[in-house]
Amino acid sequence: MTKNIEVQASAAAAEYRYARGWHCIGEADDYRDGKPHTLNIFGTRLVAFANDEGSISVLDAYCPHMGADLSQGEVVDGRIVCPFHHWEFEASGRCAKIPYCDRIPPKAKTKSWLTKEVNKLLFIWHNPEGNPPAEGVEIPYLPEIDSDEWNDSWNIDLMHIDTNPRELVDNLSDIIHFGPVHGTPCTYFANTFEGHIGTQEFHGDSGRLGGNLVAKSAYYGPATHFTRMSAEYDGKTVETILLNSHVPTSPNSFELRFGVLVKKDPTLTDEQNNELAKEYVQANRTSFYQDVDIWKHKARIDNPVLAEGDGPIYQLREWYSQFFMDESDIPAKLKERQVIVTMEKQEA
Repeated sequence: MTKNIEVQASAAAAEYRYARGWHCIGEADDYRDGKPHTLNIFGTRLVAFANDEGSISVLDAYCPHMGADLSQGEVVDGRIVCPFHHWEFEASGRCAKIPYCDRIPPKAKTKSWLTKEVNKLLFIWHNPEGNPPAEGVEIPYLPEIDSDEWNDSWNIDLMHIDTNPRELVDNLSDIIHFGPVHGTPCTYFANTFEGHIGTQEFHGDSGRLGGNLVAKSAYYGPATHFTRMSAEYDGKTVETILLNSHVPTSPNSFELRFGVLVKKDPTLTDEQNNELAKEYVQANRTSFYQDVDIWKHKARIDNPVLAEGDGPIYQLREWYSQFFMDESDIPAKLKERQVIVTMEKQEA
């Protein structure tokens, strides 16, 4: 009986459709260490590696020869070398050398995944249909990442969370949780959905992150979320950019990367700015982990019973659903601009 349940679960996982879109797999420089990196994502195993020029490639990890795990091999002259029989695969996924054979079989190749570096981060493209990104579907460049006025590190935390990624995405429209979970009452809240981009604008006050807090955030596809935030903190205006990006590992688990960039205060020394950045990054982490604690214990509710003021949960989920269907099946209305203001600004 137990074996049958395991087989059924395995079959269900194999049929699960992962979202179409760009997914962040970390800071690009972390892959430039001359070693292969194992990626257990999208219900399979991939290998990432860089050549001598620093160009990063991602391939299906299982060797087409006898199924060995390429991520357990080594990188030699910009190629990934299989640990089992030492077949060598180049960035395109083509086998370029078999040490004991001059003729390389035409089918000796593994899948190469489309990747892109933006904002010092490495992204991988996933599409069950096998198509490249449609025009305009991209991760925006943030000029702050190359500015001397900002700290030069994302200060990323990596977490593994055992739940469906939709629980995370729901936060984009869940206005009510800011008070009970974060102690941050809201004074203005609005969402915009248009094509592959979903946005949130939040105004409020936070005992942890500062007063007069204004956060403008956007999902660029199903999995990559940036927030520009400013607040009055310890007598100063602090500006930050938050990274909140996930990549699914199974139908009900994902890797989550949470990072923070902090703008330097020109009135402070470098040492003081570093201390302020560390303090504010930690405050953001503490706030975000309050959500993580909720996700660890909650159940997935596909048809929640909502009350007035809950925010556009159903509209968000309809927008999110487009990433799990063929592009030709996306309803035309999801490409149109929809603005939903849940809480209006109050006159002083």
